[in-house]
Parts: sequence; structure tokens; C-alpha cells
Amino acid sequence: MASRMLKFTEIDRAMPEKREAKARTQDFDEIYSDYAQQVAEDQAGRCSQCGVPFCQQGCPLSNNIPDWLKLVAEDRMEEAYQVSQATNNMPEICGRICPQDRLCEGICTVEQSGHGTVTIGAIERHITDYAWEQGWVTPVKPPRERDQSAGVIGAGPGGLAAAEQLRRKGYQVTVYDRYDRGGGLLMYGIPGFKLEKIVVERRIKRLEDSGIKFEFNTDIGEDVTFTELRDKHDTLLIATGVYKARDLMVPGSGTKGVLPALDFLTTSNRRGLGDEVPTFDDGTHNAEGKRVVVIGGGDTAMDCVRTAVREGAKSVTCLYRRDRANMPGSQREVANAEEEGVVFEWLAAPEAILDTKAGKLKAVRAARMKLGAPDPSGRQSPEKTGETFDIKADMVIKALGFDPEDLPELFGDPALKVNRWGAIRVDFATMETSIPNVFAAGDIVRGASLVVWAIKDGRDAAEEMHKRMKAEVRERKAKREPVAAE
Repeated sequence: MASRMLKFTEIDRAMPEKREAKARTQDFDEIYSDYAQQVAEDQAGRCSQCGVPFCQQGCPLSNNIPDWLKLVAEDRMEEAYQVSQATNNMPEICGRICPQDRLCEGICTVEQSGHGTVTIGAIERHITDYAWEQGWVTPVKPPRERDQSAGVIGAGPGGLAAAEQLRRKGYQVTVYDRYDRGGGLLMYGIPGFKLEKIVVERRIKRLEDSGIKFEFNTDIGEDVTFTELRDKHDTLLIATGVYKARDLMVPGSGTKGVLPALDFLTTSNRRGLGDEVPTFDDGTHNAEGKRVVVIGGGDTAMDCVRTAVREGAKSVTCLYRRDRANMPGSQREVANAEEEGVVFEWLAAPEAILDTKAGKLKAVRAARMKLGAPDPSGRQSPEKTGETFDIKADMVIKALGFDPEDLPELFGDPALKVNRWGAIRVDFATMETSIPNVFAAGDIVRGASLVVWAIKDGRDAAEEMHKRMKAEVRERKAKREPVAAE
């Protein structure tokens, strides 16, 4: 049979069909459709099957991308699914929300040759969505049950990945989360137009059907103590994520109408889930008819500007202190936002929040910036030019990033050590914290990062937790059955 690969010179790169901006801004449905099967096969066949697969090196999970691309191209979809899910606990989610332009697709050999990158993310999504349709995604069935138990604090991607991996080994797993649903930022932080909630809900349901217990609406330190969890379980994983919003340190930042990004996004997502949200009904977190200014340049900022558009904002402006080439968010998301009518003010930083004499939000005063010498990370540092300008605003959203909460204080255990940024300190070889048999993973360890990194950390931590529990079983057995003297 003739090879179905290396078709990048014959077949042009083609993303899944994207809904027109005018139509998609009327709802919160995902903007990209799925591939038809033949199109997925054709696009997968563009892979060059490199001897050294840079795409795999660019993926934090080291996904076997060339292998499942080849299987898709050959219409061996169930095998493609098995390869894809072997290294990733939620590939259809990563296929939707990973910044592939900065990871696997950004270093694709075909892209470097000038033929346009292989559409890795869209194909990854297609594989598992197709698998769900065919009934191939089934609950975990461990080969045997173990009597040891693991507690996981946090039902975000890192915690869910760890819980699944531990359940595969047969451990009894309970996941604790402060929210009323699982998923963390997948559920409440990322808008439906990027990740419809049914995609997250079916993952949670599968884990429940696998025998994993979920204890929602549970605050550690209030509803149950950290010590009680340590006593209850043989091992613990902390995967809380980071939720403390960075503040806007300018005059007037406390003015009514200046909001944290996550409050705004959570309100929108809860409404989409059918919840009653008083702060939307009273207008606090409702952008309808308002001139909205979002401050920040990451993916959270892009989520906010595009959500504001869909809520019917009068205008939406994104203020970012560097230029487009240096913004941390996905360039694809910027392009989508521009198509939807968002105005970007590049090289502009907030100087002050202006209000009326009655204390009503009026405008954001911004300073024009220029890029100067590189900072220690290598990025050019923004510098003021001396010029300022005002942007009228009825709502200002702070999308400046997130920091860790004070977990030693919240958990009531000062033995839990953190670094100077407040993230939990771990031995990265084992993901173990300063407390024996307590591990940590995801953003609470590395700071605000990507979902794919949280999944990797969760998988790595689960493997170390497994090793530790196996060793403890061996130790107990050795004590019960001493070796006879020779």
C-alpha cells in the first residue's frame, strides 16, 4: 500500500471550519467545528514522520504525536485513540485549549519548511471526540483493588490526572474540591466558546464511574482539617491551582467597576451552566451595554475580552504594555478576538483609574510605552515614553495573572513549606513536599501555567505516590514475615 504520509507538498494546511464572527459572538458555543473523518486523515497525512520528532519534544507530556498522526492517516482510529490517551488523560481538552502555536505546532518540521504546520491540536481533539462517539472511552477498571487510599486536594486538571492514574493502579481515591463541580478552571475559568462544559462533565462522570469519589463544596481547613486528611489517607496530593488575583497597583484601582478576571469569567460560566448568579443580575459582572477595558495580555485576558463581546458590551479594549509579538497569550486567540471586534492598545500600561465626582468609573488613563533593554528573562522591558491617553470605561477587568494562596495558613499546617513566591516547595524528582507522603502538582508548584503542564505534574506525582505506597506495603510485609536465619 502506498504511503499516506508526507503529503505536506500536496495537501495544504486546513484548520477545522470556524464560524463567522457575527454568528459566533451571539452565543458561547465553540467556534471551531470538528473535522470530517476524511479531512482528518488528509491533514494527518501531511506529517513528515521526522526521525527526530520535534513536535513530541515540544509537548510537556511527550505525546507520541507522529505515531497517532500516522494511525489517523491510515484510518486506524481506535489504535490512534489508544496511543493518544496513553500519555494524556484528557487529549480532547488539550486539543482545544493548548497553545499549540507555542508548543508542538510551533516547532513542527513541516512548519519550518514553509508548508504550514500540521494541525496537531485539531487532530488530537478529533481522535478522542470520535472515540467518545464510538464508545471507546470507558471507565477505568483496575486489574486488582488495593486497600490503600489516596486523597487529592483539587479537582482541576492536575488533580484529575493524578486521580485517574492512581485509580488505574487500584487505589481508593477521593478528590476534594471547594467548588460544587469538578474541573477547576476548566469548568469555571475557561469560556464555553473554547471549551464547552459537556466536554469536562463527561470526563468527571467517567472518573466517578471508575470508582473515584468526589467531595465537592469542601474547604480544607474549614470543612475538614489537613491533619484529618493526612490521617485518613495513606498519601495526599495538593493540586489546588493558584487563584489569588494579582492587583492593579495604580491610583483608583479600588473604584467600583474594577473587577478581577476570574470573578467575571466564573459568573459567565455559571450562567452558562444554568446557575443563578446575583452579581450578573445586578450588573456587577455583566458587560452588557458597557465600555469594557481589559488589562493584560495572557490567555485569561483573551477569555475576558471575548466573553465581554458575547455579553453585549458597547466596546471592548485590551490594554497591554508590550507589543503583539511579545504578548504571552496565544496569537490565534488574539486573531479571533480581533475578528470579533476587540480593539487592542499595544504598548500601553495603566497609569490610573479615573472616576467622576460621584465616584463612578469613568476612564482608564494609560501611558504609552516602548520596548527597552531585555530583562533577566530575555524579554524587552517596557519603558514609558511620557505620553498618556484616556480610554473611556464603565467596567475594567484585571487580567494580570494569579498567585498562590497562603496554603500553610489556610490548611493550618506551618510544616508545609513554600518558596518566596508562595508556591509549594517540592523535590522535583519526586514531587514530594516538606511533609512526608504529601505531594503537590500543577500551578500550586510551578505558578500559573498551562493545563498540559498540570496534567504532566499530576501524572508524575501519581507515579511517585504509587512507588511510596508499594514500598510501605513491602515494609509492613517484611515486619510481619521476618526472614529466617540461614
